[in-house]
Order: sequence, then structure tokens, then C-alpha cells
Amino acid sequence: MKIENRTFIVSGGSSGLGLATCAELAKCGAYVATLDIQDLPDAYQRGGGDHIRYFKADLTRDSEIAEAVSQAVKWSKETGAKLGGVINCGGVATAAKMVTSDGTPHSLDLFEFALNINVVGTFNLTRRVLEHLVHIEPEGKDGERGIVIMVASAAAFEGQQGQVAYAASKGAVRAMTLPMARDLGRFGIRVNTIAPSLFISPMTERMSEKVHKSLERELVFPRRFGEPEEFAHTCKMVIESTYLNGETIRLSGGARMPGRL
Repeated sequence: MKIENRTFIVSGGSSGLGLATCAELAKCGAYVATLDIQDLPDAYQRGGGDHIRYFKADLTRDSEIAEAVSQAVKWSKETGAKLGGVINCGGVATAAKMVTSDGTPHSLDLFEFALNINVVGTFNLTRRVLEHLVHIEPEGKDGERGIVIMVASAAAFEGQQGQVAYAASKGAVRAMTLPMARDLGRFGIRVNTIAPSLFISPMTERMSEKVHKSLERELVFPRRFGEPEEFAHTCKMVIESTYLNGETIRLSGGARMPGRL
């Protein structure tokens, strides 16, 4: 699918992987509607100019998601850049063991928090975008209408100690990929998931130096954390590669997460 002059809705576009994705798509001539709870308007203009627009939305509130998507679709009609799909970069990381040393069990609220944002938020934003995407005029020899990209994690494959909630949420995203692609194939809409490992992001920047060095020892090549631009380039490749469908792509530099740090 062509990126130029299409509108993509990106959640979590105020920082990290989401912001890099917004900038990359705008550089390729797309219009990007980014949904985020953090209002950082200067960031949305980085490399995007008039091609990036911010819509405030909390991924746990259906009414805010529906309104933001509606406004993004309205904007796409104003620019003439028809809707191309949704990229779900919005998410949270949580850490807690099932039981602490004094016998305190894992917080149910924390577990539900991780699932509500990472799973329910991804599912809900996607379904809201699909309401509009299925009505887009198909294009190309395959009659493609658009794409859904979801974001899992290496934790979906190798969750570490303290990652029960996070791994469950990202594993669920991975599990949704193929059945969603099968549901949407008749509409000419593809679904793929990217599962990044260790990337430079607001989440990893909060790690201590000890934890950072411990994780670096598990890297294969290159021996560094991934850069947000490399994630964005992968999104670009997924959008442009029409035969890529129903897959979860590991973006790990060959690394596999250890059971514990």
C-alpha cells in the first residue's frame, strides 16, 4: 500500500516509538492523526509540519477514542488524504511479582490496568477505526483498503520475573493478530504486529545503569538498544509490503530476554 497522501491514526504519538513513527510517515507524505493523553504539541510538529495533527484521547475511555477517531476522519476528508489505517503504539509497562517476600499478592488493579490499556485500548481503537476503514475505496491490483498494526513486545514470548501482567497483555495482542487478519481479509485490510525488544524509549530510560548493563549482555548484534527510527522504518515496511499479513514480527537484534536480571 502506498503511504503518500494517506491518513494514518497512531496512538501514543507523543514520545518514543509512536513519535518516531509519526515523523517517518509524515516524511513519506502521509497525514498522521496521533492520539495520546499527553498534550505535547511541539513534538507533533517535529518533521511533520501540517501533516501531523494531535487529538487528545485516553485509551481507557471509549467516548474519547470514538470522538478522536471521528475528528481524524473528518480531517482526512478535509485534506483529501483518505484513511489508510491505524498503528497502535500507545501502551504501558508494569512490573510486579505474583507474591512479594512478605506474602502480598500481585495487585488486581495493576493487572487490570495493564490489560485495559494494552489490550482493550488497542482493540477498541482498532474497531473504531475499522468502522470507517471498511468504507474506503479499495486500490491497487489486490483491492487493498488499509492496514492495522499492533505493538506487542519480546515479553509476549519471554516474559521476565515481574512481568506477568505486561506479558499477558502483550501476549494477548500477539494472539489477536491472526484471527483479526482472517476477519478483515474480505475487506482488503491487513493486520500485522511488531514485537520490539529493547528499544530506547521513556520506559527504558527509567532503568538503572545496573539493569541497563545487565540487559546489554543479552544482546547479539547490534550490541545496543534499538532506536525509535528503526521501529518506524519497520512500520513503513509493513505498510508497503502487501503480502505481509497475519504476522508478528520480532524486532530484537537476535536477542532473547533472560528469565531474570
